[in-house]
Amino acid sequence: MRILVVEDEHKVASFIKKGLEEEFYQVDTAPNGKVAFDLVLDNEYDLIISDVMMPVMDGNQFVKTLRENKILTPVLLLTVKDSIVDKVKGLDSGADDYLTKPFSFEELTARIRALLRRKDSSKENILKVDNLKMDLVSHKVTRDNQEIILTPKEYSILEYLLRNKNKVVSRTKLLEHVYDFHFDTGTNVIDVFINKLRSKIDTPNNKQLLYTVRGAGYLIKDD
Repeated sequence: MRILVVEDEHKVASFIKKGLEEEFYQVDTAPNGKVAFDLVLDNEYDLIISDVMMPVMDGNQFVKTLRENKILTPVLLLTVKDSIVDKVKGLDSGADDYLTKPFSFEELTARIRALLRRKDSSKENILKVDNLKMDLVSHKVTRDNQEIILTPKEYSILEYLLRNKNKVVSRTKLLEHVYDFHFDTGTNVIDVFINKLRSKIDTPNNKQLLYTVRGAGYLIKDD
């Protein structure tokens, strides 16, 4: 799943980004609401975490702008302000939850999981093709009930392919999902990760699930 962190303090943004990537999320960052809004228009995010007090466009105005443009992505606001008035203002702007700084990373991830569950309440927590399964809650991947150990990047690529099973996904789409917007799209890193994935999910088994479509991209095929 892909998360946008909107935070003008570079150290805080880097800390959140690193921690969430270790939890198997893909993370982009933006220094203010204006930059963040442009990213939201160009990318699909499952969740947005935004500071309130920022230059150019603050968190409350950013959320208000999202909602005015019919963008319903869940938003978790972060702020040092803890008064009821400030919380009400943030929630009335269209935010879904509110967390006061300083916060424990454990609480942050718990609130993220709660918001994502709410967002996907009508969906299954298991992605599946043939005997390959991915549990989106535990982040556990198995094939024929045998656990497969993946790196965060491998997990993210496999998740995106499973969410688009039976559809060809281009290298560019995978790069956009796995890396932030600063990444060099001319690299062959996706091919490297695909080969590693194939060695883990296909090579030990008799039936191939991960296919390369020459000149187009990759797909997970459910026959």
